[in-house]
Amino acid sequence: MNYIVALDQGTTSSRTIIFGQDGKIVAQAQNEFKQIYPNPGWVEHDPFEILTSQLASAVQALGHASLRPRDIAALGITNQRETTIVWDRETGQPIYNAIVWQDRRTADLCKKLIADRAEPMVRDKTGLLIDSYFSATKIAWILENVSGARARAEAGKLVFGTVDSWLIWNLTSGHKHVTDYTNASRTMLFNIVGGKWDEELLRLFKIPASMLPEIVWSSGKVAEVTTTLALGSIPIAGIAGDQQSALFGQLCVNPGDAKNTYGTGCFLLQHIGENFIASKKRLITTLTCSLQKRLEYAFEGSVFIGGAVVQWLRDNLNLIRSSADVEQLALSVDDSDGVVFVPAFVGLGAPHWDPYASGLLIGLRRGTKPGHIARAALESIAFQVADVAEAMEGDSKKRAKELRVDGGAAVNDLLMQIQSDLLGIPVMRPAITETTALGAAYLAGIAVGMWKDVEDLRTHAKADRYFTPQMDPKRAAEARARWRNAVERSKQWPEERP
Repeated sequence: MNYIVALDQGTTSSRTIIFGQDGKIVAQAQNEFKQIYPNPGWVEHDPFEILTSQLASAVQALGHASLRPRDIAALGITNQRETTIVWDRETGQPIYNAIVWQDRRTADLCKKLIADRAEPMVRDKTGLLIDSYFSATKIAWILENVSGARARAEAGKLVFGTVDSWLIWNLTSGHKHVTDYTNASRTMLFNIVGGKWDEELLRLFKIPASMLPEIVWSSGKVAEVTTTLALGSIPIAGIAGDQQSALFGQLCVNPGDAKNTYGTGCFLLQHIGENFIASKKRLITTLTCSLQKRLEYAFEGSVFIGGAVVQWLRDNLNLIRSSADVEQLALSVDDSDGVVFVPAFVGLGAPHWDPYASGLLIGLRRGTKPGHIARAALESIAFQVADVAEAMEGDSKKRAKELRVDGGAAVNDLLMQIQSDLLGIPVMRPAITETTALGAAYLAGIAVGMWKDVEDLRTHAKADRYFTPQMDPKRAAEARARWRNAVERSKQWPEERP
């Protein structure tokens, strides 16, 4: 049993990656699933499509590698965080679609809570800002808007889970209702200082404690798979929210270590150690994966639309046939020719936190070509990351020496060069960019003894390429000033409601 299976359940697709003992990828499979947009600013998934797409990818990956369940030492799970599912405790049937982390339907409720001065208490307990990004207001919305939901919840008949909980519930035939500390820290119901579900927060959001899962550490045997022949009785031994998993996959386990993941969104995390510190720059404080089974923290800045802007060019504008084509289209021009693209399709995340911001494409001229728009789209990702990095530097009082990068869009050389230019520091891309799945594999592998510790893992870590700044710093500063101008124009856009 020299292999680890990592289930990487993301926002737009479910993937399975199988890793060998040397930390290299043996096989992988990926299935996209439907994005549901019932109303402007609403984003949903079918919970069963999440489940079936994930299980199908596991079967496909095992087939690609000609492996059977008995060849697998353990299974690790990493998942899109904050996405909220509520289901019946007895039947296992969801009572509503999964409400995705990007969903903004509870923005008005958050606005009211902030007006009622609830945010300082929430911030001190959870490290989070009050925002519809997190799970609590999504659960509250379901209980208030799904017929009979509140009565069933009060009677103990409903359970809540983030995607990791939903997968484990189904993989164990409903015998295990658990989540790990990293996912719990994203719900806005978990006290990350005390390390427990918080009664005052539950009262604030009117959520029964009986709905909540048991909390376990990110690395350790939780249960065995019972529900599918494809996965036999493989031990589930690693669980982590996707960005904490990527932080661990990059082996950022010491204070000051930082990474950025370029996925559907972008997520910059910096490990800050065992002491809880509240950000003063509109970032959030979150829990990290801890092999020592103790509370450890990180600053995080979340960008809601990262690689998803490339999907938008593909699916909505039909400028490219596949996401990989964006780099060549962007290279067809020397620069964006003054075009600035603010992809605030679901509002703006850190450090702006404006749920009412709207997407903006500005600087268009008669001579604007598809290449300029594609280049502006890539630049928009790098600009947003630079904004978060600047805020993080203000909090930590330390300038990063380099940025470690991963995720699907990190393979784009042009984007990585733009990022280095805007930050003015080197960008390091590892040989394996799928560090989200790698982190889950590491957590599971350490739990079952495949790897001894972090130092053992470091023997497998290899860099693929370093990108160093090529742009004149003055020009980079001018570009960022133009970007900030556009961002301000995109904010607080009034939305006509029916």
